[in-house]
Amino acid sequence: MNILVVGGAGYIGAHMVKQLTLAGHVVVVLDNLSTGFRSLVKYGELVEGDIADTALLDQLFSQQVFDGVMNFAACSLVGESMTNPGKYYRNNVSNTLSLLDAMVRHGVKHFIFSSTAATFGEPAYVPINEAHPQLPINPYGASKLMVERVLKDYHAAHGLNSITLRYFNACGADPEGELGESHNPETHLIPLILQAASGRREAITVFGRDYPTDDGTCVRDYIHVEDLCSAHALALEAIVTGNKQGALGYNLGNGLGYSVQEIINAVQQVVSEDGCCVKVKESPRRVGDPACLVADATLAKAELAWNPQYTDLTTIISHAWEWEKQLSYFS
Repeated sequence: MNILVVGGAGYIGAHMVKQLTLAGHVVVVLDNLSTGFRSLVKYGELVEGDIADTALLDQLFSQQVFDGVMNFAACSLVGESMTNPGKYYRNNVSNTLSLLDAMVRHGVKHFIFSSTAATFGEPAYVPINEAHPQLPINPYGASKLMVERVLKDYHAAHGLNSITLRYFNACGADPEGELGESHNPETHLIPLILQAASGRREAITVFGRDYPTDDGTCVRDYIHVEDLCSAHALALEAIVTGNKQGALGYNLGNGLGYSVQEIINAVQQVVSEDGCCVKVKESPRRVGDPACLVADATLAKAELAWNPQYTDLTTIISHAWEWEKQLSYFS
């Protein structure tokens, strides 16, 4: 297939591009490099540009017939979305509309959308399945939920088939060491702890030890980036072949909850082999951090035949540590 990957210079997008290319697909990456990195585009053709640029989109879709589009481009910092909501609604909603309208103009009918567990807000129950109410508590989650609604309307009006994939906590790195997580600023727990271990960060801060969990720290569901990408590939195949039609949504996670302290302990075990240790600082809770977020991915496994390969926490951390060592003075 010919596939356009928007945001393919970012963390998840770059892994997706590699996986698609190695599977024999022809990939074009569209990225404005605002948060992505040219160096991560090791596969496919990179077109530097923005999905808000209508003329560029028309040029791309005129030059090549795409079987499907994957969109990983988004602003994704919850805290920033609270202080600058306009940025999130413009980038995550308005710019996605620009992309969808270009697809409609050029007859491209297959779309995979990167969404988030933040659309669910405070969990009413865990694990969280697709029937859970979607009541986001921040503009980031709200912006993603808006696009989910738009996709339903675009299917009804234009016959656009889409699958939305809601991530819980993406983590890990390319097992071959070519790609990994590079955010500025970094906000994800595992790379933050690894940076504390490598010396690129003074310490890891634990925000609150008074949650109603076994050890008092927040519990999250961590899913390897390679497993996220395999779900995207299966989702695209499902709609391109016609096995799935409509505007569908699936939750992606391992269904295993690990506390912040458990992640710190697991990282310490991995990095100790290199003589490193993790310094920990304590801080009060952050506003808006739910005690527990764990996915129920039963539906994705049943309907997309998705089978995560990297569910072991030590394996996930080891892959991420090998990448961190390349970025730090341990390389």
